[in-house]
Amino acid sequence: MIEKIGQVMLYVSDQTRAVAFWTEKMGFSVISDQNDGQGMRWIELAPSKDIETSIVLHDKELIAKMEPKLNLGTPSLMFYSLDIESLHEDLKAKQVTVGEIVHMPTGKVFNFSDYEDNYFAVMESDKKVI
Repeated sequence: MIEKIGQVMLYVSDQTRAVAFWTEKMGFSVISDQNDGQGMRWIELAPSKDIETSIVLHDKELIAKMEPKLNLGTPSLMFYSLDIESLHEDLKAKQVTVGEIVHMPTGKVFNFSDYEDNYFAVMESDKKVI
């Protein structure tokens, strides 16, 4: 039986730029930065070191060569925020492309994109999720 989601693989064209986006713009921390010495590098990021689910950045071109049949599309990720308005304003101030806050039956939501035009969403949560 599966108990939780451990890692989400995100395949990017420029790992260094992706790390900068997730750390400088989104406030994530690098949990680990590994290199096998043969060109394979993977960087694990999370919004907090206490979070059980993390994002792992992989080089899209290298993975495509290793596993040609692997789906390298961007996963549709939903993040939670206790203060969606402040987060929205903070990301706009950091010149992150953000959509408008939309009121859904489940709460307030907005989307944002990274440097590679991958879109993600944020939903307001009324409780801290860890």
